[in-house]
Order: sequence, then structure tokens, then C-alpha cells
Amino acid sequence: MLKKEGFKQEKSIILPKKIINELKDNEFINDLMVTDIGYYPDAVNHYRVRKNGSPQNILIYCSQGAGWVEINSKKMLLKKYDYIIISANTPHRYGADSIKPWSIYWIHFTGRKSNIFINHPNLKIEIDSSQFSRFTDRILLFEEIYNNLEMGYSKDNLEYANICLWHMLGSLRYLSQFRKIKEINAPDRVAQSIKFMQNHLNEKISLKDLAHHVNLSLSQFCNLFKEKTARTPLDYLMHLKIQKASHYLDFSDLKINEIATKLGYSDPFYFSRVFTKVMGKSPKAYRNLKKG
Repeated sequence: MLKKEGFKQEKSIILPKKIINELKDNEFINDLMVTDIGYYPDAVNHYRVRKNGSPQNILIYCSQGAGWVEINSKKMLLKKYDYIIISANTPHRYGADSIKPWSIYWIHFTGRKSNIFINHPNLKIEIDSSQFSRFTDRILLFEEIYNNLEMGYSKDNLEYANICLWHMLGSLRYLSQFRKIKEINAPDRVAQSIKFMQNHLNEKISLKDLAHHVNLSLSQFCNLFKEKTARTPLDYLMHLKIQKASHYLDFSDLKINEIATKLGYSDPFYFSRVFTKVMGKSPKAYRNLKKG
């Protein structure tokens, strides 16, 4: 059902209790599910106080203007691109700024694993603005959830909407990964070095080669790469080579020694040892494994 709030162009959907109870029995949904969703643009005089908190977690994402949230006597100001997730049953109050009221997207959600998505509960999180930010894409995910629920509570609509909720909350928890699709085509030095690795998997590449390619000293490059990927460059390269080897084993008739050569390994026995260490199976055993 729709709930009117009094803000121009506002929209919200509150799922009926009967539907929520049905979702609790749906194993495809009950780990994480939306119960309420809405958008309040230019929400003048918007104010909420819940002395006992909400039964659900509450995501508030500010897209314009400003507002505030108070939890445990701590008042936090939210501005454009800030968000907060208020944990279930946490007393709180919040409202729009009196001069420049916020526009907010909000979602109430619950589920057996909903706590996994709250890595910073009850704290304001600032999302920095950059060419990789994908703010529009995140709003589109909100619209996907809203529009499918607006179409009615069919099983497919509910399941798809909640799959989108996983993605939207994941875009906040895993901010760097969400931006990766844009970063990979941008002049990012780590992304450039990974692309260089992918284009030269048939060669023996040294750390010096990689650092030189992105115009960094050896130490600068290694530190930057480890900071951004949590792996050393050569470990990352090894995994890319084994990933490519797996592709050859799955989709070609190349012999194992031929695959080793194509990936820059002069010793096929050494290649087999590396493959076995990474994949937990020898190349031959991997090829014979039934997949899919």
C-alpha cells in the first residue's frame, strides 16, 4: 500500500504484514528483505522520533540538501551522498535541515543475515565524489526495487526486488568493488598494471616491468598494488595465469605442456605444481572435473 507523507513528488511503499510473513518462509528472500521503501524530495519539516527504535534496520541515503540523525545523544549531520544504516531496535530521531532540507532515499530491511550488510552501524558514512562514484547507478537500483514492488506482490516481483536490495546494500559495503567497472577503463595505475598483466600472460613479467609500465618506482608500485588489492603483484599475476590456464583446460584441446608454454612457463612440471597449489587439483584432474 502507498503511504502519503506530504512532500511534493514523494513516494513510498509499505509491505503489508501478511506479505512480510509470507517472505519469512521464502528461503530465496528471508536472509535479506525489504519491508518499507520510499523517496522524500526536498522534505521540508521532515522529522521522525522512535524512542524504542524500529523493528527493521533503516537505510537513509541523502541525495541532495542536508539533515541530521541523533543516536545515543550523538547528533550527526548528513549531506549530499552521505548515508547511515540505523540498526533495528536502536532508539533514534532524525530530521531535515531547516534551511536546505534533504532529499532522501530510504529503505527498511530485515532478514536472518541483514546484519552482514551493516559494517558501520549507526554511523554516518561519507561517500566521496569522483568520476567513478556511480551515484546514478545506485539510484537506479533503488528504482528497480521500488518499481517491482509497485507492480504488485507476485513471487517473481518480490524475489527480484530483494535481489536488487542485496546489490544496493553491497554497493555501499563494497564501495571500491562497486566502482571497479568504471575504474578499469580509467587511468588508474593499479588497473593499468592489471590490464598489462592480462595482455602479457604469455610472457615472463618482472616486477620491474610492471612498475615501469605505470611510471612508478618498484617500492611505490608494490605498496600501491598491495594496498588496493591486498595481494602482491606477482601473486596477482600468478592467479591470472592460472585463471587463463583453467580456461584453456576447459575450452581447448591443448596439451598441458602447450598450455604451460602459452603462459610463459618453460617448465611444464613447475606449471603443474603451481596450478595444483592454486586450484587444489592437478591440471589433468581439473580438466576431467565435471563442471556446470
